[in-house]
Amino acid sequence: MKLNERRAEIDRIDDAIFELLNKRLAIVSEIGKEKIKSKASIYRPERERQIIERLSKKQSDFLNNKAIEAIYQEIFAISRNLELPEKVAYLGPLGSYTHQAAEDRFGAMSEYLAMTNIHSVFKAVELKRAKYGVVPLENNTNGMVGDSIDLLANSELKIIAEIILPIHHSFATNCEHLRDIRRIYSKDIAFGQCNNFIESHQLYEIDRIPVDSTAKAAQLAKEDKNSAAICSKIAAKLYHLPIMFDNIEDSNKNKTRFVIISDFTNQTSGKDKTSIFANLIGFEKSGTLLGLLKDFAQMGINLTKIDSRPIKTKSDFSFGFYIDFEGHRDDDHIQKLFALRKNELKWLGSYVKMDGWENK
Repeated sequence: MKLNERRAEIDRIDDAIFELLNKRLAIVSEIGKEKIKSKASIYRPERERQIIERLSKKQSDFLNNKAIEAIYQEIFAISRNLELPEKVAYLGPLGSYTHQAAEDRFGAMSEYLAMTNIHSVFKAVELKRAKYGVVPLENNTNGMVGDSIDLLANSELKIIAEIILPIHHSFATNCEHLRDIRRIYSKDIAFGQCNNFIESHQLYEIDRIPVDSTAKAAQLAKEDKNSAAICSKIAAKLYHLPIMFDNIEDSNKNKTRFVIISDFTNQTSGKDKTSIFANLIGFEKSGTLLGLLKDFAQMGINLTKIDSRPIKTKSDFSFGFYIDFEGHRDDDHIQKLFALRKNELKWLGSYVKMDGWENK
């Protein structure tokens, strides 16, 4: 087959894909009208995950699981915007890793609101300025994000989905040579995640200036001719800052777990995770936490995360616990746990469990 014939065949296939996408979106549009009438949620993470997992089981010489997910996440985003355009608030600024996580899930067509802090993301969703909020929950090398835990524990919003994002740092600068760099901008955590690169390139004596975000670092380095930024690829691209070195993080397993918050709850998917905050009565007494853990064991509930968090009281501090475990709140054995500990457990959400975090 000649080149022109192959191109003509590709054009015919593209035309067929286009027609099929139109048919799919027409059906989505009708479903959307029904959901709006019944006030049901447009975003159904469990349904999207079922579609991706079903297609991933099909045989293909060219489409792996990541490729299928990338294609269909964009289709899902277009479908949601067709049904009902909704805003997404995220921890900014533009070009931050949270922005990248939000776009990975909601696509390029969604309308995004960059917020200055995590509290503002929650407020935007609570006040209906946005339908969804995206905030970081934990990093596998730096631990939990305290503000996110505290706000979840005190908000009626629920976690409806999680996003696992590999974190790759770039070293970006307008300088042609390392010797010309006098300052490096980045977030304090990012400096700590790139120690080996800084030492191996003898940059430890250069001024390291911590800023609010890696996106801000890229913006400052663009304006400061004798500087560099440790930032994300998306931030470097956004501010037209050339990348000198890529993937400079100490660990290639560096990941951040983000969560999507909203004002609705998910149906069961068969592959769920539930998050709670436990404020145990009589925690100062010996064995109180052990008693809760025994309840989990007796009811056959598998814990995947437990982390303590200080709680400020009127006169002192006490401690609560952020806990993740497998299953959905509507599962019978988990309902029994909530009934038994109803005054001590705050349900934070049940949502589709994403692969790649517990095995970090």
